[in-house]
Amino acid sequence: MAASWLALLLLGIAVPVAPAAAEDGYDLWLRYAPVHESRLAGYRAHATELVVPADTATARATRDELARGLRGLLGQAPATAARARRDGAVVVGTPASSPQLAALKLDLSGLGEEGYLVRSVRIDGRPATVVVANSDVGALYGAFHFLRLIQTAQPLAALDIREAPRTQVRVLNHWDNLDRYVERGYAGESIWDWHRLPDWKDPRYTDYARANASIGINGTVLNNVNTSAQALTPAYLEKTAALAEVFRPFGIKVYLSARFSAPIEIGGLETADPLDPAVRRWWKAKAEEIYRTIPDFGGFLVKANSEGQPGPQDYGRSHADGANMLAEALAPHGGIVMWRAFVYSHEEPDDRAKQAYNEFVPFDGQFHDRVLVQVKNGAIDFQPREPFHPLFGAMPKTPLMMEFQITKEYLGFATHLAYKGTLYEEVLRADTQVRGPGSTVARVIDGTLEAGEPGRSPLTGMAGVANIGVDRNWSGSHFDQANWFAFGRLAWDPYLEAQAIAEEWVKMTFTTDPAFVGPVVAMMMGSREAVVDYMTPLGLHHLMGRGHHYGPGPWVAGGPRADWTSVYYHRADDKGIGFDRSVNGSDAVAQYAPPVAAQFGDIDAVPEEFLLWFHHVPWDHRMASGRTLWDELVLRYGRGVDYVKGMRSTWDGLAGHVDPERHAQVAAFLAIQEKEAQWWRDASIAYFQTFSKRPLPAGQAAPPHSLEYYESLQFPFAPGDGK
Repeated sequence: MAASWLALLLLGIAVPVAPAAAEDGYDLWLRYAPVHESRLAGYRAHATELVVPADTATARATRDELARGLRGLLGQAPATAARARRDGAVVVGTPASSPQLAALKLDLSGLGEEGYLVRSVRIDGRPATVVVANSDVGALYGAFHFLRLIQTAQPLAALDIREAPRTQVRVLNHWDNLDRYVERGYAGESIWDWHRLPDWKDPRYTDYARANASIGINGTVLNNVNTSAQALTPAYLEKTAALAEVFRPFGIKVYLSARFSAPIEIGGLETADPLDPAVRRWWKAKAEEIYRTIPDFGGFLVKANSEGQPGPQDYGRSHADGANMLAEALAPHGGIVMWRAFVYSHEEPDDRAKQAYNEFVPFDGQFHDRVLVQVKNGAIDFQPREPFHPLFGAMPKTPLMMEFQITKEYLGFATHLAYKGTLYEEVLRADTQVRGPGSTVARVIDGTLEAGEPGRSPLTGMAGVANIGVDRNWSGSHFDQANWFAFGRLAWDPYLEAQAIAEEWVKMTFTTDPAFVGPVVAMMMGSREAVVDYMTPLGLHHLMGRGHHYGPGPWVAGGPRADWTSVYYHRADDKGIGFDRSVNGSDAVAQYAPPVAAQFGDIDAVPEEFLLWFHHVPWDHRMASGRTLWDELVLRYGRGVDYVKGMRSTWDGLAGHVDPERHAQVAAFLAIQEKEAQWWRDASIAYFQTFSKRPLPAGQAAPPHSLEYYESLQFPFAPGDGK
C-alpha cells in the first residue's frame, strides 16, 4: 500500500482526499464510491498495477483519472509502472506509446481517433486488461469505460469491448451570456468567469472537462446563440484560449456562437452582406486571428434570421449564402459551421411548424462541406413532446445535426423530475420512412441513411443545450444530471437504450443496490410521460406562461406575433381543440414522407400522443379507450399528477439507501413538482372547460379556484428568461 502511494507521488499524480461526509452532487456520476465488499477482492485482482506509458497531457489526465477512480472504488490505488510486470495489470495507451501493446497486434481498424478496445489479454504470460486506441484521446475514453464497468458492478473477466463513436461532433451548447446570465438556465449563473479569465482558471473547468470526456462529449460552445459580437474580440478570444487549454487534454474543442452582424458591430463595416467581398475578407481575417490564438478551435454556431437575430436574409441572401461564407473562412483551418435551422420569418405564417422546412429544403446540396445544419428534434421548440422534425430525411445531400435541449425549459425547469433519455430515444427511433421502413432519425444523424448520396459531406453531429451552472450539483437538481449524462451517451451512440443509460447513471450516481436501482429507474422511465400528461397531453403544445415559460398559460393571446401565443397552437373553440395540420388545414403533414404523412394526416390512424398536434378534434370524438376526447383529456391531466404522487411515495421509501442530503433535496423538489403538476392540471381544465362546456368525468375533482384566479398569477422574476 505504501509503495503504491509513493509511486503515485513520484509520478506527480494528485492523490484524491477522502470526500466530505455530506453529498452535494458535485462529483456527478464520477463519485467513485467504494464497491461492495463482495466484489472488492475480484476487482482488486484485475487492477493491481496501472501502466500508462505515454507522457502527453492527455495520457497524464488518463493516468490521474484511473488513479483517482481506482483509489475510490477499490480503497487503494494500484501500483504504477512503465510496463506490466504482474498479474492484474491495466495497460492503457496506443501501440505507438507502448511496445507491450504493439506486440499484441490488436486490430484497431475502424476505430478512428476516438474509438478504443478494452480487452482481457495475456502479456508476457500474465493476465492483464488493456485499453488500447489509435490516439491518447481514444485511450482516455476507454479508461472511462473501464471505470464505468466497475462503477456499475460489471465483471472484468474475459473482456472484449470494441467501441467507436457513431457521430463526429458531440457538443454542448451553452446559452451563457458574457455577463454570466444563462438564458433558460436553472442552475445559477454561468460557470465561465469571464472577468477573471484568462488568468484565473477555476478548477471547476477541469472537472467539467472530466465529466464531459467520461460520456464522450468532445466540444463545447461557450456562449449563447443570442450572442454578443464582443465574444469575437481579441480580449475574449484570449479568455476562450485559456478555457481551450484546460479542455484540450480531455479531447474537447471550444466553439463560439458568432453574431452574423459582427463585421458591422466590431469590424467597422457598413454591411454584413455575405456576398460582399469586404465582409468575406473580414471573416477570413477573423478566422485567421482565432486560429493563431486557438490552433484547434472547433468553429462557429450561428443563429440567424430567427427571433430578431441578424442574418443573410437581411440582405436578400439565403441561409446557404451565410453559412458558406463562414465555412470558407474556417475550412482552411479545419473548422466547421453549425448553422441552426430554428428560424421563422418576420411575416406571420399559416403554420410556424412548416417554416424551417420551407426555408432549408430548397437549398439541399448547396451548403459547403464544412457546414452542419443543426435541427431541433421537433418543429416548434423543445416541447414536452413533438413529432420528429420534418427536415430529418428531407435533405439527403446535407448533413443534419440533431439539437436536443438538456435544460428543461418546458419540462419544469430544475425542480421537476423528468428524465429526458426517453424523449431522446423516442425521437432517434422515429421512422422517417424516406427510404422505406427503418429510415430512422438516428440513421439520418449518424449519416448511414444517406451514406451513398453523391457529394454529401461526411460530417455528423449532435448538440445539446446545456443545463449547467454554478450550483454545486451543476444542474440545479440531482436528477437533472441524468439528462446531461443521457445526452452524452446517446451522442456517442444514438442506438443505446434510455433504460440502460438510466441504470448506468443511477448506479454511478447513487448505489448499485438493486433495491434502490430498480424502483428509481422505473420512476425515471415514466417521469417524462407524466410531465407530458399534466402539461401537454394528447399532442397539445406551447401552453406555457409568456416569456418565462413558467407554469400554465393556455389563455396567452395577443402581443406582437400570433405564433408567440398559446391560443395560436391549441385553437380551442366550442367545436373542439387542436391544430389542423392535415390536408384540410395547414397541410404540414405533406412535409413528411408519404407513409408518415398518411398516418399523421388521418384522425383515425395518427398516434394519440400526436392527435391534437395534427388535428382539430371534436370534444366528443371517441378515443381508443372508448372515452370522449374531453374525458380523456381530463383523465390524462390527472394521470400525470398521480404519477408524481407515486414518485414521491417511491422516493420516500428509499431514504435508507441514499445519503440524507441528496434524499432531502430530491424529496423537496418532488413536493414542488406535485404542487405545480396539480396547478397545471387545474388551470388547464378550468380554461378548456370554458370551450368544451362539458362536465368533468365521474370522480374527477373540479379546480379549486376560478379561471380568473389562475390567469391573474404573475411571475416577473422566474429564472431563465431571455434578456
